[in-house]
Amino acid sequence: MNSEFKNQISTSPGIAFRIWFYSAGILSVAVLLHQLYNTGIAALLITVVFFLASFILSTPAFLILAFIIPVINKSAVSWQSKLKRLIALELFISLGYGFVTGPAILFIDHRDFTDINPFIAMITAMIILFMVVLLATVFELKNIAVYFSNRYFTFSQAWTIFFNLNNQNINSMESSVHETTAAMPSSTSSSNRILIKGVITGALILLLLIPSFFITNLVTERQQRQKEVVSEVSSKWATEQTVSGPYLVLPYTYNYTGDTGKPYTVRTNLVVFADNLKVNGEMMPENRQRSIYKVLLYRSSLSVSGNFKSQWPADVNTANIDFANAKLCFGISDFKGLEEEVKINLNNQSYSLSPGLPLTDVSDNGLSVPVSLTAEVLNSTVPFNFSLKLHGSERLHFLPLAANSRFDVKSAWPHPSFDGNVLPNDHTINDKGFNATWSFNRANLPFNMVTLAGKFKKENLGFGVSIVQPADQYDKTMRSVKYAILFIGLTFAFFFIIELLQKKPFHPVQYVLVGLGLLIFYTLLLSISEFLLFDYAYAIAAGATILLISLYAKSHFTKWSIAGVFATALTCLYGFIFVLIQLEDTALLLGSIGLFIILAGVMYLSRRIKWYGTSYQAA
Repeated sequence: MNSEFKNQISTSPGIAFRIWFYSAGILSVAVLLHQLYNTGIAALLITVVFFLASFILSTPAFLILAFIIPVINKSAVSWQSKLKRLIALELFISLGYGFVTGPAILFIDHRDFTDINPFIAMITAMIILFMVVLLATVFELKNIAVYFSNRYFTFSQAWTIFFNLNNQNINSMESSVHETTAAMPSSTSSSNRILIKGVITGALILLLLIPSFFITNLVTERQQRQKEVVSEVSSKWATEQTVSGPYLVLPYTYNYTGDTGKPYTVRTNLVVFADNLKVNGEMMPENRQRSIYKVLLYRSSLSVSGNFKSQWPADVNTANIDFANAKLCFGISDFKGLEEEVKINLNNQSYSLSPGLPLTDVSDNGLSVPVSLTAEVLNSTVPFNFSLKLHGSERLHFLPLAANSRFDVKSAWPHPSFDGNVLPNDHTINDKGFNATWSFNRANLPFNMVTLAGKFKKENLGFGVSIVQPADQYDKTMRSVKYAILFIGLTFAFFFIIELLQKKPFHPVQYVLVGLGLLIFYTLLLSISEFLLFDYAYAIAAGATILLISLYAKSHFTKWSIAGVFATALTCLYGFIFVLIQLEDTALLLGSIGLFIILAGVMYLSRRIKWYGTSYQAA
């Protein structure tokens, strides 16, 4: 062996160092891209710190590689087998580091173990680390091949010989090896080639799942942006409204004897609710455009009527009630929603309500007006009625503050969501809108019609309807992203089987390109669905992806029939996922049946492959 060739043979510490260095560098570049997306220019400092930290913390891995590589080289096997053992060693090292770094990342990121399974974190960390080290090994493939074989190779020769991508060129490659080297060892068997290619394909599937996490974050970001726009527009228009009342607040005085026996005079208020209440309301939806988003708002017209007729509890002394300073109150959530002055007719007298409440037991915000009453008046029937023009966003809720009450709400919006503490007693929904009715009586209310201030609990009383514009394109897109492994795995498996049957190997880079095409489907779906209905966006994105991959398959396999098979298979797959996205209750059942049929089809196609044959031949 001449001195020129000796100079091209790397040492085991040199190989270990470069794998070590490349791995830290690849991880640092990934961190840099992630941090640039989140923190901007501060990412540079974070990346430098991360590179140094990863370089230091991975020192044990470097020492293991530097010690074991010479041991592997002493084995009496081909250099390809030695390389496989090196990759197995890297997998073992990645497993150990993943076991430690997975939970460590959860602690550093201040996440609860109930949110992310530690086992999933360990597996994910192990896969990422192994993919990074494997990529670093690819960068060093030439030097590794020269060191293990004691022969000179170019990178392309080492790559082709290791994967045996073209049997016809191996002999010519061997003849191009340096004249001082011996002949190349025989190629690996066909079964080993298939196994290696299968392992690489599986690794690529797992590797391509990493970009799907970024797509998930993108969907979440766009969904959050949509919510921010809705919140911004709603805050300037009016937020959700909760209507309560009307009710009376009466100053009340009573004597109280403390533990010391000394009498005290307590000044408080009595809250008197209506005996009967009837509300007829209509909601008129109104769309506002902000950027690419539509914000659904509403205007409402409410007609309120009823009467007061108090039945005083035995422990209330009506002589201590200050009827002259009584106040009539009415609660609403957001004053910006009032479109006109609120006037109420009480006992045949008209009053104009003003902002402010004497107490916040019933409502935090609202209107009130002083009224002059007597015990005799309240002991009889005191009628009231008024109209209210109110606008808001998202939902309209009511509080049933009467012994007997009925609420009728109608709207032209065909997609209501009845929420709150009580569902409607009766409702109808069709393309023209909805009608809903709630009714209450004294027996199913958790409070008395006359109560002391501070004793009323308003929690869990509200009910009503929401007319939020359904932004289900984000939810459906998120659900489709969750099927990414199914898209990528089945498509790769199909390519793998076709390449074996057609005896035309598909390069790993080509697999990556196909995988990226499958991933771009989700960005197309997300962006188009913000302008069109989700069903149309799905059809456009799926059609473009199917066309792209089918034409790419045709260019490789040079047969339109193969392209047609791919187009048919992908169309069925995208159609199957679309059906699953639309379903809710039966999605699991249909999905399980569909996956069983798909697996059966893959098994049927693979029956013609000679897994232990000597070449890519059909049976």
